[in-house]
Amino acid sequence: MQFNYQALTTSAQRALPPALLLLLARLSVATVFWRSGRTKVEGLLTLKDSTYQLFEYEYNLPLLPPDLAAQLATLGEHLFPVLLVAGLATRLSALGLLGMTAVIQFFVYPDAWPVHLGWVALLLPLVARGGGALSLDHLLHAGATQPVNARRA
Repeated sequence: MQFNYQALTTSAQRALPPALLLLLARLSVATVFWRSGRTKVEGLLTLKDSTYQLFEYEYNLPLLPPDLAAQLATLGEHLFPVLLVAGLATRLSALGLLGMTAVIQFFVYPDAWPVHLGWVALLLPLVARGGGALSLDHLLHAGATQPVNARRA
C-alpha cells in the first residue's frame, strides 16, 4: 500500500475549510480575553477595586495613568471578544487584541512569551484574512457588493 500525500492534503482541506479555521481562531482567542476581562469586573462592567490596584501596583504600565489603563484594558477585553465571536470588525478587533498582547508581553508578563505567541498565532490570520465566510463581516461585505437590482429581489 502506497502513501498518497496529495489525497491526504486534499481530504484535510475539505474537512478543514478556511472559514472553519478562522471561526475556531476567533472563538479561541475571544474566550481567553473575555475570561480575563470578567475577572476584572463585578456585574456587567463595574471595575473591581482589585483591578485598579493591579494596574497601579503590579502592572506599572508606562505612558497611561493606572486608572485609565485599567478602564481601557477592561473595555478591550470585553468589546473585542464580542466583536470577534460575531465576526464583526474582525481585523480591527484582532489588531486591538494584538496591541494588548504586545503590552502584556513587554510590560506585564515578559516570561509568558510562549502563551502570548499562541495568541499572536491565532490573531495574525484574522488580521490578514478577516473573519472568513462564517462572519458578519462576510455577510455585510457580500450584501454591499451585490448589484442594486440583486438587492431589491
